[in-house]
Amino acid sequence: MSAPPVYLDHNATTPLDPRVREAMLPWLGERHGNPSSIHRYGQAAREAVEAAREEVAALLGARPAEVVLTASGTEANNAVVLGAGRRAGFAGRVVLSAFEHPSVRAAADVVEAAGMEVVRVLPGADGVVDAAEMLAAVTPDTRLVALMLANNEVGTLQPVAEVAAASRARGVPVLCDAVQAVGKVPVSVGELGCDFLTLGGHKFHGPLGAAALRLRPGAELEPLLVGGSQERRRRASTENVPAVVGLGAACGHARRELAERGRHLAELRDRFEAGVREAIPDVRLHATGSPRLPNTSHLAVPGIEGEALLIRLDLAGFAVSTGSACASGTVEPSPGLRAMGMAPEEALASIRVSFGMTNTADEVDRFLAALVRETGELRRLMPAAAVEAAV
Repeated sequence: MSAPPVYLDHNATTPLDPRVREAMLPWLGERHGNPSSIHRYGQAAREAVEAAREEVAALLGARPAEVVLTASGTEANNAVVLGAGRRAGFAGRVVLSAFEHPSVRAAADVVEAAGMEVVRVLPGADGVVDAAEMLAAVTPDTRLVALMLANNEVGTLQPVAEVAAASRARGVPVLCDAVQAVGKVPVSVGELGCDFLTLGGHKFHGPLGAAALRLRPGAELEPLLVGGSQERRRRASTENVPAVVGLGAACGHARRELAERGRHLAELRDRFEAGVREAIPDVRLHATGSPRLPNTSHLAVPGIEGEALLIRLDLAGFAVSTGSACASGTVEPSPGLRAMGMAPEEALASIRVSFGMTNTADEVDRFLAALVRETGELRRLMPAAAVEAAV
């Protein structure tokens, strides 16, 4: 029998933890009710939603009243950026890293088209945004600063705490997109000091369709969705109780198991990177000298197109990515990689390997063998002159 396929794209989404599924199942069947209803069915649903909110808050070191439940990290990021624009009458400045997730970058494009000035600060070649450069762009009319905690492509950790402390001292609110970081590394809103923080459950073995936005006490939020009093009038819409329950369960497990998860993921990543360096000497591993997520490796094999390699690996039974899942389907180099100063040909040659808790050392070894085999085959198919130029 052939070996089962191996999933190595956990930065795109993660498989649902069976324990989370078990917590959700009653709310997909015999337990039902609108959390806004006052009868026993509604009140049971309300209790489940609030228990999940408490778990989200506990994972972040926040208070439950500070947590707004949303359907996705994209919705939460949009709410903050677009809300800042509306609150300012689309005047003034927004400062963000050029490394942000598309949900932040695209929202910034919208407020820019409406009249705001948007300053995009480039990361260094090491995949880290310089805090001093971010702060140099903050002017008295700046309405929002946005800096993600962990980059979704190369996995580098950003200096959020430093940027947030200085920005808040100037009275400027800070958005931290922590979607890729929560559940993989410790995330404390007290230590980060940001005004807004976003997370998504499906990035750490929770369900799709459940996310959250944490607001610092006193932070102002213009609701993106209106028409109901849910979430203290901060986000109208009947709560998706099964998904919310799953989010809470995922947060609880992540909080209790965070150290163990970090060790397991780092062991897999380091095993892979040591093996690929030995097997493919000219491989380029990106941002390995920077603080980064324990589960993410980003690499390019010179002269090999990343999408062609991805397809061959998929046929061989291994799922990896060429970058952000929200930017797939384009033949253009990743804006994030280009922002790092990476040449277009190297950006197009890159793949992202992101490990999860279900992966094993044996799967890493199998993937290494497949990667070596498929890159060798692609190079064999290339003209000799092209191979020499690539190397």
